Amino acid sequence: MMGEGTSRVMKVEGALRFVCMVLGAMTALLMGLNAQTKVVFFIQRKATAKDIEALWVVTMATAAAAGYNFLQLLRCIYNSFQKENSCRSNRAYAWFCFVLDQAAVYAVFATTLAALQGSMIALTGIQSLQWTKLCNIYTRFCVQVGGSLFCGFMASLAMVLLSSVSAYQLFRLYPSTAQSMTRVH
Repeated sequence: MMGEGTSRVMKVEGALRFVCMVLGAMTALLMGLNAQTKVVFFIQRKATAKDIEALWVVTMATAAAAGYNFLQLLRCIYNSFQKENSCRSNRAYAWFCFVLDQAAVYAVFATTLAALQGSMIALTGIQSLQWTKLCNIYTRFCVQVGGSLFCGFMASLAMVLLSSVSAYQLFRLYPSTAQSMTRVH
């Protein structure tokens, strides 16, 4: 039967997975559905996330991370109803979850930083390359991109916390060195 400590860790993991899922989905939806149409020099131009590849990549990465956290949340809910949790005593499964959690954190954080860099170019422009400031034209689009990037960074922070829970779940399966030394003598 699951102990009270294990049950508490499962609740924390479930809550963090829910937060990561919501923040990742918010990031993907805000970024992916964001569009603004303006008339520039008598030509109607529409700004979307696909215009800057980094914005589209962060949309896909956060959507994938949100989907992964949703599946893991379902696993947490399923395991909370089981009397005996065989998954939590399986080292290979714990390593699998730990590595996937780490990959999700790094993917979301890296793509969010890349999108931030692309957004800064759109915000400030580059005079030497004659790239104009796009946020002067597409103000609402840029504000929504900023909001989705903020959600992406918050999702990254929540996933870092989640990775620490995942690391705890993994390394609690290994005996401490003090316990190992007393067994040898």
